[in-house]
Amino acid sequence: MARIVMQPSGRSVDCLSGDTVLMGLEKAGYALPNNCRAGACGECKVKVTSGQFDQGMVLDMALSQEERKQGFGLMCMAKPISEELVIEWGTEDARPKLFPPRENALFVVVDKRPIAARVVELRLRPVGQPIRYWPGQYVTLGDPRANIPARAYSISNAPRPDGELVLQVARADGGITSQWVHETLQIGENIKISGAYGTFIGDPSVDTPVLCLAAGTGLAPILALAEAALRRGFKKKVTMLFSARTLDDVYCQGLMAWWRTKHRNFDYKITLTREVNEAHLSGRVDATLPTMFTDLSKHTIFAAGSPEFVDTCMATVLQLGAHKDMIHTEGFFAQQQPVVADAAHLLPA
Repeated sequence: MARIVMQPSGRSVDCLSGDTVLMGLEKAGYALPNNCRAGACGECKVKVTSGQFDQGMVLDMALSQEERKQGFGLMCMAKPISEELVIEWGTEDARPKLFPPRENALFVVVDKRPIAARVVELRLRPVGQPIRYWPGQYVTLGDPRANIPARAYSISNAPRPDGELVLQVARADGGITSQWVHETLQIGENIKISGAYGTFIGDPSVDTPVLCLAAGTGLAPILALAEAALRRGFKKKVTMLFSARTLDDVYCQGLMAWWRTKHRNFDYKITLTREVNEAHLSGRVDATLPTMFTDLSKHTIFAAGSPEFVDTCMATVLQLGAHKDMIHTEGFFAQQQPVVADAAHLLPA
């Protein structure tokens, strides 16, 4: 067994014999960017400042000879062969560094379909290099040539090798951009995306039960966070509560049901605020959540939706004992603007 030390935080994790550095980090809850897991894409490239490791077979296009000389390695294939391996990862408080956002990255609309009464889902495939992002972040979409202003939409899927982004766009009353997406934008069209932005990513090293609260398309970043956690083998209990006005506003229930079947630690519930359905809960989150939990003092909380919904979630979970430093929120404003993290929290381009 080897010890992996992450700098500048100084935190360390154990890496079992035969495991790669990526596996060791993931088992301890740390989210290192990765896609191919086979030494071919270069996403998991980090600098090793001390210790020895077996790099294994990787492609030169993913890790050049010059990068090897500088101490870089691909952690999806690297296996420690010294008792301690020191790598550069994250910030001083052991949070992941964000990727510098890109402007006007070219994508193609490969699919568009309605998924709820007022929501369409877009699948966008990059023409060039994919946008790098953490689950929970968002991008902006618009068409300045047609006077369609750029608006922010959360990415609803965890990063994948082909770089595809899934966006869930709700039709906003009087919203020029959402109307354009719903009525004008067609499969096969080229569009330009900017991002990723936002800091709604939480702490990937969390080792507590997780409660996810979402309303409307606030479900999108919650889905990305949950998918990433389940995919990397997160073991603690993950509970999702999705609040919708009516059953027609509910979407992605099939995906959540599949997660519940595949992952024993995942469960979800739906609460409807404007109709009664025997198969689901009824009422706002402040009424339904206390029937599900009596003590949230040991939970990490993620809440996303309208500012009013988020405020209600905050007040309710605090009453149930949640700690402020374990609550992460994302309020969706009608005219949301990109929020770029401080430069100290950005990875090199």
